[in-house]
Amino acid sequence: MSADPSDPSDPSDPSEIDPYDSFDASRQFAGTVAGDSRDPYPKFAAKRRDTPVERSTDKMWGNIERDAYWVYTYDGVSKAFRDDATFSSIAIRELMGLYMGPNIIVGLDEPEHRRHRNLVAQAFRQKSLAHWETDLVRPVIDELIDRIRTRGSAELVRDFTYRFPIQVIAEILGLPREDHLTFHRWAMQLINVAADPENGIAASEALREYFMGVCEQRRAEPRNDVISDVVHAELDGETLDEDEILSFLRLLLPAGAETTYRATGNFIYGLLSHPDQMEALRKDRSLMQQAVEETIRWEPPLLITARRSACDTELLGVEIPEGSEVILCSGSANHDETRWDDADDFDIFREQKPHIAFGAGVHMCIGMHLARMEMRVAVDRLLDRLPDLRLDPDGNDPHIHGQNFRSPTSLPVLFET
Repeated sequence: MSADPSDPSDPSDPSEIDPYDSFDASRQFAGTVAGDSRDPYPKFAAKRRDTPVERSTDKMWGNIERDAYWVYTYDGVSKAFRDDATFSSIAIRELMGLYMGPNIIVGLDEPEHRRHRNLVAQAFRQKSLAHWETDLVRPVIDELIDRIRTRGSAELVRDFTYRFPIQVIAEILGLPREDHLTFHRWAMQLINVAADPENGIAASEALREYFMGVCEQRRAEPRNDVISDVVHAELDGETLDEDEILSFLRLLLPAGAETTYRATGNFIYGLLSHPDQMEALRKDRSLMQQAVEETIRWEPPLLITARRSACDTELLGVEIPEGSEVILCSGSANHDETRWDDADDFDIFREQKPHIAFGAGVHMCIGMHLARMEMRVAVDRLLDRLPDLRLDPDGNDPHIHGQNFRSPTSLPVLFET
């Protein structure tokens, strides 16, 4: 089901539009959506020391004032993630359900969540990941590198990290190539819904209509793609209804595209700003897995998530009344000095301990293995194909930034041709 070529706003021809410029990405995703902070970690350290669980009165979604309890330590965040009966995901459902549907999996509690997850997880089995890496992810990444490798310079956010994850999502969903740029436009508008609700909700509805047509096709003629897997998923006689399927497909956009684009940019920046570690990784790719994990710990793409207390409870000695918002600051938890030495440093050689960037408990990120694989393949191919890759000394102060979402806004680099 292709995009309508008669629509003058439809960017079906890649030569007609640059999606990065189209969405004013450097502004939208650096400031409005991400939050404008270069280094939140000193503040987090003070919170962990002085108020590891801090009460505040915040205006939450819908501009409603509610008591909110911010949790900053690893132990506190981990405990709340794992106690899903006390700390409900309804807070996420109320926010994201407005534009992704009420049955969004990250906003479901047990037992509905388990049923939904068991069905959609069939699309993310290890056999699929191996196929995606060879047949989808690597070709997308190599095609983007082909466009820049003869230049000797590039801006890797604009030219690479911003582009490849959404193309990967489109490929694993099985969408026609001619629809990719339209799909990218809708995806970015949906992801940016907090800053631009009108266009975000319109994009959500456009995606819903688009996916309905694709789902109908896949029911009649299944293919080797995620949409086919999801519409035909069955376990113990249970299947997903249409609203559940459409909610899940729209969730893949921010979950798969936004966070992976940011995490990959953080990985590349970490290596470029620590050339000794990049050289070690270039020479010894067996370090890749621990380098990926260190990146996700050091600079997770998303620093916070929300829960709501389902009953009167306490956390780290602080009483939390029923109905309170509980903001889990996983970005702070991943820098907890009681768990990691020199936790603010990027160090791919450090002793490996599990981080909490992908959550914990029943809501552990279902796409985490895909994200890790994309990060690994992206950096592996850059190191292979862009010799002497390094930051451009004349570049415009590249750095990671954001209060809620974290990533570099630009990565100006030089390399040998």
